[in-house]
Amino acid sequence: MKKIVVIGGVAGGASAAARIRRLDEQAHIVMFEKGPHVSFSNCSLPFHLSGIVEDSKRLLMMTPDSFESKYNIDARVNNEVVSINRDEKTVTIKNVETGELSNESYDKLILSPGASPIIPKLPGTDLPHVFTVRNVVDIEKLQDAIVKKDAKNIAIIGGGFIGVEVAENLRLAGRDVALVEHAPQILTPFDDDMVQILHKEMMDQGIQLVVDDGLAEINMSSITLSSGKVLQADIVVLAIGVRPETSLAVEAGLEIGETGAIKVNQNFLTNDTNIYAVGDAIEVYHRLMNKPTRLALAGPAQRQARAAADHIYGIPNANKGVIGSSSIQVFDYAAAATGLNERTAKEIGIPVDAVYVIAPDKVGLMPSSNPLHFKLIYEVPTGRIVGAQAIGKGNADKRIDVIATLITMNGTIEDLKDLELSYSPMFSTAKDVVNLAALVATNMMAGRFKQVRVSEVRSLVESGAFIVDVREPNEFANGAVKGAKNIPLSQLRERMHEIPKDIPVYVHCRSAQRSYNAVMALEHSGYDKVFNVSGSFLGISLYEYFNDQQQNREPIVTKYNFK
Repeated sequence: MKKIVVIGGVAGGASAAARIRRLDEQAHIVMFEKGPHVSFSNCSLPFHLSGIVEDSKRLLMMTPDSFESKYNIDARVNNEVVSINRDEKTVTIKNVETGELSNESYDKLILSPGASPIIPKLPGTDLPHVFTVRNVVDIEKLQDAIVKKDAKNIAIIGGGFIGVEVAENLRLAGRDVALVEHAPQILTPFDDDMVQILHKEMMDQGIQLVVDDGLAEINMSSITLSSGKVLQADIVVLAIGVRPETSLAVEAGLEIGETGAIKVNQNFLTNDTNIYAVGDAIEVYHRLMNKPTRLALAGPAQRQARAAADHIYGIPNANKGVIGSSSIQVFDYAAAATGLNERTAKEIGIPVDAVYVIAPDKVGLMPSSNPLHFKLIYEVPTGRIVGAQAIGKGNADKRIDVIATLITMNGTIEDLKDLELSYSPMFSTAKDVVNLAALVATNMMAGRFKQVRVSEVRSLVESGAFIVDVREPNEFANGAVKGAKNIPLSQLRERMHEIPKDIPVYVHCRSAQRSYNAVMALEHSGYDKVFNVSGSFLGISLYEYFNDQQQNREPIVTKYNFK
């Protein structure tokens, strides 16, 4: 009979323990968790702040009693493993409530200690109104403090997934919220041209969004930023990021990888053949970057847990590495991303290009149809897809899941172009946005037309470039790029003589579809310096809006238009 000891619960440890039980009814399985809860939905924690998850007890998924009755697993909470004694194959446990020490032997050990919130060494981070969010106890303490103080102003430090979700849920609860991010943008899986949609949405929903500025000091009722700016704050939530919990592994002499996380092989074995490690504490292989990375997500942790449990029982595991797929709801918008963004791909030396298309998420006749912003990143010249991002009020995650599957299968833009997807007017369009993006990408790869990005339009305007707006006059009157010439697509062929052939010409419409038709018509009429503006006026308005607000600069449009 095997004796398996699991350190840590939640996605990694609990999943490994449950899988072992399914593989071996006779195994003696003991799981240690230093906190009071062995299994909870950590990804759902922020939703308690708004009341979407009204009772914090609903965050708990399994209790020690349910582990015992359903799986015959001995789950011991408030028991912290303080050392791993590899020579004796034992662990030393401290009872958190009594301080009593004891030892437990193992045949195989699975480490799933997770990761801890980063707390910067800055003045005031130890004050009683400063919180982090890692577990149910944390979220209960935060909510209790907010209610007890009737906190009006709350500052969130960090614009990652947890920071954004905490900010959103506190705003939904009626609090005044400021979100501070040191980087120039929130949610770094998204590229600069896409994330502006989410920046605008957070501002529209009443969140004071501050980017490109960091925390310098926390005071009793305010915070001071690196710029010297002071924000009122009755409560401060630190959501700067996490670092892997590696202290046990280090003290036990287990190897630490180049990322600072526990190094494991393809079967999630450490350098000790009796010790496995899974979850947020380990280093994983990124199949697109071709190097180790860290990925603190529940889905990969569960798959790692299953693979480690399987390996204990001789079941082979095909470790294909990770690509990093994620999604988030930001008020009225769904946002999802997979693989590499364009910025990262270029930084690590992958030659890529990208297309940005805006198309209806379902047939436009449907009352719930909305624009879906979609960006596809692909390798040049192979056409191999390396990433995608989608943001809209519809099913952005569905489109990204399609791309994640293609990336896993080494799919190309040619594969995506002809991919047969389900269709109903209520769910999508006959030519879905993912197919449309692939069609644009194949045209780009073939050199059939040229494009510029929305991020380049400001410099074009400031340099006096010749810009043609092919929308209808009523659309043009409702907001336009300064200096642009309005020649509607319906009049283009009669007015083509108004467009010079000897200088570059930049064409846009609302979403880049009409302008693409205009570009092709011009190219076939002898124009060889014509560029389509990817994202067009809708993309320009979204990109410029937040940057104009942040930098207090003169807009390059007569009026922003987001419809």
